[in-house]
Amino acid sequence: MNGWKDSLGNFDPNALMYQLPFLLIVGFGLLVLVLEAFSKGSSKRWLMWVAVVGIAAGFIGAYLAWKKLGVMVPGDAQVVLDIARGAAPPSTDIPYRELFDGMLIFDRFGVFMNIVFLVGALLTVLLVADYMKEHGFEFGEVFALILFATAGMMLLAAANDLITVFLGLETMSLAVYVLTGSWRRSPKSAEAAMKYFLMGAFATGLLLYGIALIYGVTGATNLHTIATEAPKVGSNPLFLIGVFLVIVAFGFKIAAVPFHMWAPDAYEGAPTPVTAFMAAGVKAAAFAGLLRFFGHALGNERLVWGPAGWGSLMWLLAIVTMTLGNLSALRQDNIKRMLAYSSIAHAGYLLIGVVAAGFGAKTAQPAVLFYLLAYTFTTIGAFGVVAWLGNRGDERLLVDDWAGLGSRHPAAAMAMTIFMLSLAGMPPTAGFFGKFYIFRAAMEAHQQLAGQTGMMMALVVIAVVNSLISVYYYLRIVMAMYFREPARETSPLRSPAVALALIGSALFVLQMGLLPSRYLDMATQSLIGR
Repeated sequence: MNGWKDSLGNFDPNALMYQLPFLLIVGFGLLVLVLEAFSKGSSKRWLMWVAVVGIAAGFIGAYLAWKKLGVMVPGDAQVVLDIARGAAPPSTDIPYRELFDGMLIFDRFGVFMNIVFLVGALLTVLLVADYMKEHGFEFGEVFALILFATAGMMLLAAANDLITVFLGLETMSLAVYVLTGSWRRSPKSAEAAMKYFLMGAFATGLLLYGIALIYGVTGATNLHTIATEAPKVGSNPLFLIGVFLVIVAFGFKIAAVPFHMWAPDAYEGAPTPVTAFMAAGVKAAAFAGLLRFFGHALGNERLVWGPAGWGSLMWLLAIVTMTLGNLSALRQDNIKRMLAYSSIAHAGYLLIGVVAAGFGAKTAQPAVLFYLLAYTFTTIGAFGVVAWLGNRGDERLLVDDWAGLGSRHPAAAMAMTIFMLSLAGMPPTAGFFGKFYIFRAAMEAHQQLAGQTGMMMALVVIAVVNSLISVYYYLRIVMAMYFREPARETSPLRSPAVALALIGSALFVLQMGLLPSRYLDMATQSLIGR
């Protein structure tokens, strides 16, 4: 199928429906740019509501696409491969739809990830408008860049070809580079953008080199074709190098150790709402790409298992990432840097889910999706409180600056406590069940391996120990808010939009902790077939 036409060349409205969320976000991004160019006056805050309407339209489009697509069930994988080879679908309710000669794939996995991206974009837009006004750098194009970055994330989640993986990744990254440096009068923001750009460009080069090697060996960039050819060439050194280069490229995007060097400085220097968007949205999009490529194209157990398998390498990356991330966070007095290292550690936990999926755990992919949704609400909420507390010339980024917040601003302190407990994995928050489902999937993978190795058991033990370590630095903030006398007066940001984002995030974190099965069921319906 090509674009929006069926095999007879007629317009296919169903194909348009699957792409509706992406098209709406791109359309509203262009609209914001045009309105910003022709608007008069210095205040650009009203463009926030145009972006909010666009994101709301994207949610409606995602809902319609979700209802249109079927659920992946056992046996669908062969049906999907038959359709990819040109066979007629057995019914209209198929688990996914390919468009543009197989370059894009639309299924419930992509729709679920679109919802995660839209949640991140909506919360960021609500946070950034009054933050920019307070700190004296109102630029309307920031809203358009958030929408374009979200469109790149959507493209990455729908990629069924290594070329569209590259296009989605770069569309997202270029917009985020500019957002990082959007505080033009801040030297830290400029430095953060430069470091992020240079490391991102290096990762892009590695990704393209890896794609070239994989194409050279398999003769294909389409993920379906690679899934068929990869088992035949799995021991080819050039193929293995190509796969490892792709892992390194994605490692930069998710800030996995040792590819994390850019993250603390970039997170600290970027405007705080942009930092939240980077920590949640970019990480979620990168993991969507990881699951697409490694969970489907390289999901054959011959490619996962063994010293040369990608599962063994990611197993090691997961251990190093969560351990170094947590140990480094212990030493931080700057809250943004602490949350940056915390984000690195959470990348390690998520890698456990990717490894478990590679080793055959059926619950691993839903666990990763649940974790990404919970992490988006939690992380953006935490950075949102940081953005709310500061004012022009005094961002209140040190732990000591939060002393006494519980007595002066109890609602904000309660919200921050909820987010910290969720990041630490404490009940009854979404973070608790996020980690629980990830660890359960790892134990399922351990059983799938039938006692051949204790590597998954060791991974879970190390992850639990790391979670206990993380409790210390998360509770440092809670202790400062409730058990220390205020050192000085606070004049936080007064913004209904920021308050709405924080209240909504806190409520969803609690709801996902109290009623996790509802969201896990949605994630389970989003399995990628192999």
